[in-house]
Amino acid sequence: MASVVTSRAWSYFLTNSELKPRSRVIVQSVSGGDSKRLPSDSVQMNGASLTGEEEKNGVLIDRGIREKEKTGGRVYAWNASLKCGVEKQCVRDVISSDLDVLWDDGYGNKTVKDYFEEAKDMIKPDGGPPRWFCPVDCGQPLKDSPVLLFCPGLDGVGSALILHHKALGKVFEVRCLHIPVCDRTPFEGLVTIVEETVRLEHASFPNKPIYLLGDSFGGCLVLAVAARNPEIDLVVILANPATSFERSQLQPLLPLSEAWPGGLYNAVPYLLSFIIGDPVKMARVNIEHRLPCRLQIEQLFQNLIALLPCVSDLTDIVPKDTLIWKLKLLKSAASYTNSRIHAVKAEVLVLSSGNDYMLPSGDEAQRLKSSLKNCTVRYFKDNGHTILLEDGVNLLTVIKGTGKYRHSKTMDFVTDFVPPSMSEFKYIYDELVGFLNFATGSAMFSTLDDGKIVKGLHGVPNEGPVLFVGNHMLMGLETCSLVLEFLRERNIMVRGVAHPVVLGEREQVSTPEFSFTDWLKVMGAVPVTASNLFKLLSIKSHVLLYPGGARESLHHRGEEYKLFWPDQPEFVRMAARFGATIVPFGTVGEDDIAELVLDYNDLMKIPVLNDYIKNATRSSIRIRDKSKGEVANQELYIPGVLPKLPGRFYFLFGKPISTKDRKEEILKDRENANQLYLHIKSEVEGCIAYLLKKREEDPYRNVADRTLYRALHSPLHEVPAFDP
Repeated sequence: MASVVTSRAWSYFLTNSELKPRSRVIVQSVSGGDSKRLPSDSVQMNGASLTGEEEKNGVLIDRGIREKEKTGGRVYAWNASLKCGVEKQCVRDVISSDLDVLWDDGYGNKTVKDYFEEAKDMIKPDGGPPRWFCPVDCGQPLKDSPVLLFCPGLDGVGSALILHHKALGKVFEVRCLHIPVCDRTPFEGLVTIVEETVRLEHASFPNKPIYLLGDSFGGCLVLAVAARNPEIDLVVILANPATSFERSQLQPLLPLSEAWPGGLYNAVPYLLSFIIGDPVKMARVNIEHRLPCRLQIEQLFQNLIALLPCVSDLTDIVPKDTLIWKLKLLKSAASYTNSRIHAVKAEVLVLSSGNDYMLPSGDEAQRLKSSLKNCTVRYFKDNGHTILLEDGVNLLTVIKGTGKYRHSKTMDFVTDFVPPSMSEFKYIYDELVGFLNFATGSAMFSTLDDGKIVKGLHGVPNEGPVLFVGNHMLMGLETCSLVLEFLRERNIMVRGVAHPVVLGEREQVSTPEFSFTDWLKVMGAVPVTASNLFKLLSIKSHVLLYPGGARESLHHRGEEYKLFWPDQPEFVRMAARFGATIVPFGTVGEDDIAELVLDYNDLMKIPVLNDYIKNATRSSIRIRDKSKGEVANQELYIPGVLPKLPGRFYFLFGKPISTKDRKEEILKDRENANQLYLHIKSEVEGCIAYLLKKREEDPYRNVADRTLYRALHSPLHEVPAFDP
């Protein structure tokens, strides 16, 4: 069998003036042939060719290299002008173990036009077999990142991830399968190629998961591999999988395809462009949502016009003979995969489009969910078949939000967390909770070490571990504002601990969209458990804790701003163990935006709702023992509220309390821990009382006054409040 070559290339840059930018290549053969050293003169720089390789438009395409230097299952071919000692130092300096908060994920920098330009270079015939490549845009992944193998759709190019290269390349070792235009490898042959790579990777790193991402036809490919390898830890991601081909719009094309005259086929791409994807969604990818509507519309029309010439390139990417072959290949792929789908044991995530006119992806997602043992579905109602090339779907965000990113056999909310990127922050701040931010206009105050109260968050320590302890308002509406303001003003990631029900999967929803619950995970929320709190403090995080929990956020009428805390000071002892700084805080404003009209007692008097609430509470996870008093009465329900003309949210962070110098006395003497606990509770109550009094002095407490001020003076976060 011809050698199937895996190549991974990325560029790195050195500050040393004597060392110019170079490219590093990893070549991996699955043919089992003899290993040979890559000749030192085969790697050149500054645009010169590599032996059997071409670098074009950010992608290094393998041209059949067979020479290799085997090292631990992978082959490293370096620019020969670099000395061994320098190369090792460079690798050690480049590889990082974590990401900065609000990092650049590159989403919006690439467009569908870039895909077509890249495809034109990659489809040039070379007579080679299908092979793996890694886009240079992916860069160097973080230390110990899992591998992600991408299998393309009918185009076979392997560049459909171009919008996601930079983001995925940070947390995955990305490899894309390229199937040449003239290649006629049968489906089982393609399965073997992917399977051999999976097994080789598993043999090298048996404790790491392997991610298989399949787009359309590639979905059949990765599912078939998963069915044949149930013992390997796989995470399978399907983007509108073609397992539903028998019920698709493509079926009538199969008997007609061979009869098409050559001249007529030139019009086929234009016909297919209407059903392949949503051109408006494709054109919106690089449009900044913060731009005025007029500028957004102008840029949208410019992007659509720029896409028109690219449509004709489809005839080169998928010529007539290739389309005929691939339609037959697709039919056999769907049949092969569906006959073995019962054997899939892998964790599966299905991305399903609501406007897919090629395949019945919505129905297929539900079929897969009912057929597979561990399957999660996310439904994107406004997207077309080419979901990975359209606006509104950041693949890494979806992976994080559904809890699918992990480094080992189980997902850990703490150690597997990837900080939010700048594009994610902008979407959440402007789109997801934009109206809430506008309506509540949060005013932040903090306390310096000398006890002085100041506007903003300057009194909060930069260095962790820090434990924020405060009161919940109705339904926890204040949490989003708190976390986002820390990101905006201080670039600090606050990890909130939440009731497990809030972060749970919505099994009762037939077509679950990517929802607010998923975004909570993206923003760092973790289930409230002692082990998670322990882990967060141990890595010096800023942690948000509400001792009153669900009882406080779902309080009854007349209980606004009343604390329902447990009697045990366990969080104090936990904080002292790590020498954490405890920052008590209070927040007010729920009575300015809504009136609670139906609380738990009222709803329990309604027969139908009575049974529903009882069942929901009975089936939910209890995080406190019933014997721990009223705070353990976690009745889960949605209260009836009546909106008001919005007022304002106010936050006051009290004077930081250090436990570093009191560690021994708190851990050894429970009475000292209890006294500190009561002091913290008293500080929270004091913050609440202070805000309730001072908000009466705020000239911009009403949303109308704030709106007028914004129109004349400054952005929302700069609207003044009372003088502290």
